[in-house]
Amino acid sequence: MTEERFMRAAIEAARVNLGKTAPNPVVGCVLVKDGVILASGATAPGGRPHAEDQALQAAGPSARGSTAYVTLEPCGARSSGGTSCSELLVAAGVARVVVACDDPSPFASGRGSERLAAAGVSVEVGLLAEEAFEGLDYAAWFASSAS
Repeated sequence: MTEERFMRAAIEAARVNLGKTAPNPVVGCVLVKDGVILASGATAPGGRPHAEDQALQAAGPSARGSTAYVTLEPCGARSSGGTSCSELLVAAGVARVVVACDDPSPFASGRGSERLAAAGVSVEVGLLAEEAFEGLDYAAWFASSAS
């Protein structure tokens, strides 16, 4: 299935920086338009920039109308006070966001998905959730977010 191929590409993009992104989780983002990958990004070592930010910068204006495949829910707020990933996706004109796993962090926890949906962006959650959760060690991130 094509959808799964794109999410697996996002998982692979994230895997490059697995274990290097604390205090943030590692996230992968792939932007796709007309069945073609436009750009990808992964949370950088040290936690910034975020995966969505990097993919959007790489895609530039061609991101308008694309689908973003993201391994973890885009943030709805940033601890730094900067523009959140959900706001960046909306501003870039991304039409659809497919998320593997919800994010329990207080900076996401449904806020990112809600912001996207309120702006008219189609949001789908759960594609390859188990694969992303296990492969990107989200159990550790989820445990630390809950405490």
